[in-house]
Amino acid sequence: MKTSNPVLARLGQAAERERSAGYAPTGPYGAPGIPQQYPTEAGYPAAPPTVAPMSIDDVVVKTVTLLGIVGVMAAAAWVLVPDALLGAAWIGAAMVTLVLGLIISFSRMANPALVVAYAVVEGVFVGVVSKFFESFYDGIVLQAAVASFGIFFLMAMLYKVRAIRATPAFVKGVTAAIVGLFAVMLINFVLSLFGVNTGLRDGSPLAIGFSLVCIVVASLSFVLSFKEIEDGVRMGLPQRYSWVAAFGILVSLVWLYFEILRLLSYFQGDD
Repeated sequence: MKTSNPVLARLGQAAERERSAGYAPTGPYGAPGIPQQYPTEAGYPAAPPTVAPMSIDDVVVKTVTLLGIVGVMAAAAWVLVPDALLGAAWIGAAMVTLVLGLIISFSRMANPALVVAYAVVEGVFVGVVSKFFESFYDGIVLQAAVASFGIFFLMAMLYKVRAIRATPAFVKGVTAAIVGLFAVMLINFVLSLFGVNTGLRDGSPLAIGFSLVCIVVASLSFVLSFKEIEDGVRMGLPQRYSWVAAFGILVSLVWLYFEILRLLSYFQGDD
């Protein structure tokens, strides 16, 4: 199964090496593959290593697990982190999630423990940020959460019925938009440390427009995740890579939640 995604192509090569060790991921019509048998010195067949391929169900279970971890840690951070330490916890959790996210994204091997660690810290980040916004705007967290999951399920439905297709041009365009927005947000953050206001996060019409662009791109990023999952299943990637697929959905969902949270705050007014 060919793919234009370089990460999936690399993972597919790893899966092919594991299959060559004695496992065929699927047979005709998706039936389980039959492990090959290799003779030993005594002349008896030896059982080769078995590597189960990932499935859509695996990704769903892992995604729900990660969301559960994020939810529990967010609730814990909301209750346990005092208001005086929200800023420090915010910055610390943001830095750790950034580092872990980059390691997971550029790692050549799936590491479930690292993905779970990311979800734990991400939960703390979500909790302190949500508590901060809720302290100013009552009910805004619930609104943002409902909107985020609503958009996620809408994008899943649109992808399922093929109303949106992840063509090569679509993938390149959305990927370029994500990289561009990340660069702009990083530059804006650095400038804000020196007291420079670019107008991207101050509630102005420009800020509202920027948040809307981020929400659209974050929503479209789900399509990239769905495509990667689909390709990964067809390529017979090992089951542990379902953690990486779930990680991708989690990142997009949290990003979407934060952008909706910020956008809603622009229309709340001052208390």
